[in-house]
Amino acid sequence: MAEDETKKDEKTQDEGPEAAGPDAAAEASDLTRSDTSTSTPPADEASEEEQPKDDVPEADDAPAAEADAPAPEEEKAEESEAEAEEPAADEAESAEAPAAEQSEAAPAAEPSEGDDLPWKEKRRLDRSRQPHKAKPSQTPEERKAARLEARGRKAAERRKGRADAKGKRTPGTGTPPAEKDAVAAKVRQGIVVSDKGQKSITVRIDVVRRHPTYEKVVRNTRTLHAHDERNEAGEGDTVRVVETRPLSKTKRWRLVEVLERAK
Repeated sequence: MAEDETKKDEKTQDEGPEAAGPDAAAEASDLTRSDTSTSTPPADEASEEEQPKDDVPEADDAPAAEADAPAPEEEKAEESEAEAEEPAADEAESAEAPAAEQSEAAPAAEPSEGDDLPWKEKRRLDRSRQPHKAKPSQTPEERKAARLEARGRKAAERRKGRADAKGKRTPGTGTPPAEKDAVAAKVRQGIVVSDKGQKSITVRIDVVRRHPTYEKVVRNTRTLHAHDERNEAGEGDTVRVVETRPLSKTKRWRLVEVLERAK
C-alpha cells in the first residue's frame, strides 16, 4: 500500500497541476506569481543595482582610457598657448579698430587730374569748374570802362609789389667796372703776291696750326688787300701789315714795313 501511494505522488508531480484539476492549476499559478513577486526586485532597484556594474571599467578597457586621457604637462602647455593667443587677438582687434576709425574719419585723397598741369592751366581748370554767376547786362561803353578800371587796379598792384621788393633789397657792392684798355690793332705778316694796283698790294697770309682734337697740322691760306702809300713793296717781298680804318671797298690794312726783299 505504501508503494502504491508513493507511485501516485510521483505521477501527480510529473503531470503537474493540470492533471489534478482546474482548482489545483489555479492555486499553482497563484503560488508561482507570489514567488516571482517576492523573488524579483522592482525595475528601479534592478537598474540601480546593475548601473554600478556597467560603470566599472573592465580590465581590458582601463589602459585604453588611460592612454586617451591627456597628460598633465600637455594640458598645461595647451592652457599657456590659449592664454598667449587671447592677448594677441585682443591686440589685433585694438589695432584694427583705430585703423578702421581713421579710414572712416579721413578717406584717402584721390589724385586729381590737374596735379600734373602747370599753375596757369590748373588755375584755368579751377575757374572753369566754379559755378557761373550771371552778371547784370552792360553796354559796350560800360564794359570798356570796367575793363580799363580793372587794368589800372592790377597795374597799381604790380607797381606796389615791385616797390616793396625794391625796398627790401639791400644794395650790394657789385663788381668794379672793367678798365677799358686801348684795343691794339691786329698785325699780320705775309708775302706780297700782287703789286699791280696803284698804292695797293695783295698779301698772302699762311696760317699753320695744330688741330685741337686730331693733333694734325692744318695749313690755311688767306689773302688781304693793304694800302702802300709809296709803292715800296714788290711781288715776292715779305711784309708786315696792320689793321686800319676802311680805305676803299676792300682795303682794311696798311703797309708798315718790308721785312725781306724777294730774290
